[in-house]
Amino acid sequence: MEKWFQFKEIDLLAIVLTAIGIYLATIIFTRLAGKRSFSKMSSFDFAMTVALGSMIATTVLSKSVSLWDGVVGLGIIYVLQLSVAILRRFNVIKKVVDNEPLLLMDGKEILHENLNKARVTEEDLRSKLREANVIRLSEVRAVVFEATGDISVLHTGDENEELEEWLIKDVKR
Repeated sequence: MEKWFQFKEIDLLAIVLTAIGIYLATIIFTRLAGKRSFSKMSSFDFAMTVALGSMIATTVLSKSVSLWDGVVGLGIIYVLQLSVAILRRFNVIKKVVDNEPLLLMDGKEILHENLNKARVTEEDLRSKLREANVIRLSEVRAVVFEATGDISVLHTGDENEELEEWLIKDVKR
């Protein structure tokens, strides 16, 4: 317990230098891999963000993990993420890695079975409709529980305007 309050200049210097090194490595890898590295487009993207955060923290704060170990670990995670991003073009990989968007409302109709599947309550749905400035259910064309966990509300004030099918092409009904 008394180690909690010990302070050594050499330890502080090691933390500062390791933090700078892992920070620079993260910037370089992110520039090489692209912005998708920190997106939340799929469950794999989320896992990558968590793994990167854990690796960065462990590299900076753990004496048992060297800067080189951390940089190699980061590199491997980025290579995995890029590989999966490329392999997602194949439906088999896409089904394993990505969540499927789910239709919660089809026009004015609330799809209660899909609300249950997504574990979204009617209160959550109403909240999202209000956020989207929907004032009448007749404005709603579709509400989608996205693969990222976001809820998209597609609506219009023009009651004659119809939703283009392309926008909900891959959405499970």
